[in-house]
Amino acid sequence: MVTSEQVARLAGVSRATVSRALNGSAHVSEETRERIQAAIAALGYEPDVVAQSLVRQRSYVLAISLFPEDDNEKFLAHLGQTSQYIYLDILKNIEREARSVGYDLLVPSRPLGHSPKHYIRSLQTRRVAGVIMLHATEERIQALIDSNLPTVFVDRIAQGRRATYVKSDNLDGERQATAYLLSLGHRHIAMLTGKTADLAGMERLQGFQQALIHAGIKPDPGLVRHSGWNISEAYEAAKILLAERRDFTAIVAASDMIAMGVLRALNEQGMRVPEDISLIGFDDVEFSQYTYPPLTTMRQDNATIGQGAVQRLICLLDGTEDVIPLNISTQLVIRQSTAPAPA
Repeated sequence: MVTSEQVARLAGVSRATVSRALNGSAHVSEETRERIQAAIAALGYEPDVVAQSLVRQRSYVLAISLFPEDDNEKFLAHLGQTSQYIYLDILKNIEREARSVGYDLLVPSRPLGHSPKHYIRSLQTRRVAGVIMLHATEERIQALIDSNLPTVFVDRIAQGRRATYVKSDNLDGERQATAYLLSLGHRHIAMLTGKTADLAGMERLQGFQQALIHAGIKPDPGLVRHSGWNISEAYEAAKILLAERRDFTAIVAASDMIAMGVLRALNEQGMRVPEDISLIGFDDVEFSQYTYPPLTTMRQDNATIGQGAVQRLICLLDGTEDVIPLNISTQLVIRQSTAPAPA
């Protein structure tokens, strides 16, 4: 078993410095922290979280909730297949950042139907230090805020004395995406929104509408279709839109998964992308560069989302007051699915 002493020796520091780095101490320089992380990776060292908890009388376990009703097994089974693909990368970055500061992740699995109070009690029984919530019902959000259990919400705006959030700037991102199509001369632009009951879906629709209004174009409700986040629902919604033969030269898809469904519908109708219809997505999941044509999209900074969620949770655990939420900018990635509007 690799020990912290071996890590210290390889990194050229003391065991105490290794311990401080693992505990997220501000008294360790970034250069030293990077050397320690490199040594940990090279040796395959895993901190003994249980031992740390016993010695310091502080929990070093963070709970991560993936699904609104905590059917995490169902959620994990669907990761990478449908609308949850984006969370793979976020989860990877959450796990990496948590390990770097000496915390383990717990994914609690409970039967459906348990009350929010029961959920809080189950977390307390497991002695978790705090929670990172990727999906949540309104009841669970309020229960967590009321419980004062340190919590960071991802892609949900919710705050309390010991709760804050981290999210992408979906509104500005979709505004940028639409503005880019407008800059290419498109004036009749359709949108498939995803679920507008979700914060991301609502903000992306608002960003689309704001960009049109800013350009002096009145949004046409007939060019907006509300689908789910997965490929099959987007495909069906796109088929209906195309069957109506409305006048548009570009489509804004609220996610790359939605764009995949749109691409299939367009191909079946013999419509070429981007010669006939330009298409832009959102998320920049890995496969978006391998579609045909490669997809123009808005890139979410999943590394900063994951790191920011853990860092803010650590601040809450350390008693920092008024932890500032994080609203992270997105970046336009131009590929081959967009082109100037047809003459």
